[in-house]
This record gives sequence, structure tokens and C-alpha cells, in this order.
Amino acid sequence: MVFWIGAIPHLDFARYAFDVPSRGIKGSLAALPFALWLYLGIEQLPLAAEESHDPRRDMPKGILYGLLTLIVCSFLTMILSAAIAPGAAKLGSSQEPLVLSFQTIAGSQWTKLFATVACIGLIASFHTILYAYGRQIYSLSRAGYFPQWLSVTSKRHQTPVRALVSGSALGMAAALGIYFFGQNSQVGAILLNMAVFGAVIAYILQMVSFLILRRKTLERPYVSPLGVAGAWTATIISAITLVVLFLNPDYNKGVWGAAIWFALGIAYFAFYARKRLVLSPEEEFAIKWN
Repeated sequence: MVFWIGAIPHLDFARYAFDVPSRGIKGSLAALPFALWLYLGIEQLPLAAEESHDPRRDMPKGILYGLLTLIVCSFLTMILSAAIAPGAAKLGSSQEPLVLSFQTIAGSQWTKLFATVACIGLIASFHTILYAYGRQIYSLSRAGYFPQWLSVTSKRHQTPVRALVSGSALGMAAALGIYFFGQNSQVGAILLNMAVFGAVIAYILQMVSFLILRRKTLERPYVSPLGVAGAWTATIISAITLVVLFLNPDYNKGVWGAAIWFALGIAYFAFYARKRLVLSPEEEFAIKWN
């Protein structure tokens, strides 16, 4: 909010926001993975369902408020940062575009303080990611999809330590692999595209599940106002983004690496894990209705 308010006196759309040449449809498609990154992760909120007091009431409210917050923040930050000095062209080539824009508002000294505060916020997001992947790995391991030793918890606090440590180690290994064997100046962008690759596959599968469930007569504590049309729109956008990820030569090495990792996971499930599943109540319910 400090950035938004501070940017208002410096706005000059004609001078700064349009100082880049138009790249047409091709440029817009190339930007899709980075646009999706502004919203990626909100789908992890249902992992907190067990901690909510009333999931039927709390989860829809939390997800909708979260989406609204993301939409407002992303649009204001994107539009205002592009409409002040140094301009959209320099922001597009910067690894720290928001910090670069803040220098126009507050100068170099205050920008250092802003960057420190931004890092604190980033660390907070790390905690949510740790929580999300810890729950995912633990749950999938307990159900038999992943090796079951990953779901062993600590004796004192019942914390899924192995799931947390293995996820951190895997993420660090991926980052270091890109740094030493890829383009070390583009580690962030490559990791971003790898994350979006997994996300769009999840989005497509979620929308397919939504379309299938919409055909069944079930009790629905919440009904999406966008319905089938919204699901198809999300599916199409996700499918286009999935194709685009492989077409960008600057970042597609990481995407291919993620695709190979996914393929190995599918092979593990097909030849080993599917014979050792422990179905959850939700999965038993799904089988019943299929």
C-alpha cells in the first residue's frame, strides 16, 4: 500500500508504460507463465481444511477473499510500477522490478529498507510453501502414492519431519542444479516456469474433476458462480500456458526436467505404488460415485 500511494504522484502512462515495442500475441503468450505466477499457490489453501473450525463455511470464504486480495494487489502493482520511472522497458529486464520502481518513490536509502521488509514478506511465503508441501508429501506418502517412509512423524511433536526435509532438499537440489549447469542468472525465472508447469497440470485436472462432479447429484455447500463456462475457460488458459512453457528456449530446460520428473513419478505409481494404496475417505467416496 505504501508503494501504491507513493506511485500516484509519479504516474505518467504515456511516457513510461508504453516505452516497449508491442510483441503482439506471441509476446502475450510468452508472458502467460509469469502472469500465472501472481496467483499460483492459492489452490493450496484447501490444505488448511482440517485446521478450520467449519470447512463448509470457512474454506469458500477464505479462497474467495484470497483471490480478491491477489487480483487487487497484482493489478495495482503491475499497472502502477509500469507507469512510473524507470519505465516498463527497464522493468522487463530487471531481476528486482519492484525494488527498481520503489527507488523512484523513495530514493536509494529508503529502498534498502523496503527491500529488507520485502525479504521478510518473502520469508513468510516460504513458511506457507513449507506447510503446503509438507502436508502434500506427508498425505500422499501415508496413502501410498509416495514411499511410505516419508510419512513417518517425529515422536515428540508428531511433525512430518521427513516430508519437510526431503521437500527442502529436493527444492535446493533443483535450484543448485540450474545454477551450476544452466543459466545461473535466470535461476528464479527457470524455477518459476517449473512451478507453473506443475500448477497448470493440476489446474487442468481440477477443472476436469469439477466438470465430472457437476454432472453428479451431490450435496454442495458451495456452488461456483462461474460454473461450467468458468471451468472450460480455466482449462483452455492452462492448456495454452502448458504448451507455451515448452516453446520458450530461455526457460524450457527446467520445464523438460520437471516433465521427466513427473514421468518418473507416474511410472513409480503405475508399476509399484498403485498396488499399495491406502484409500482415504475422500477417495472411497469418489470411487463410490464413479
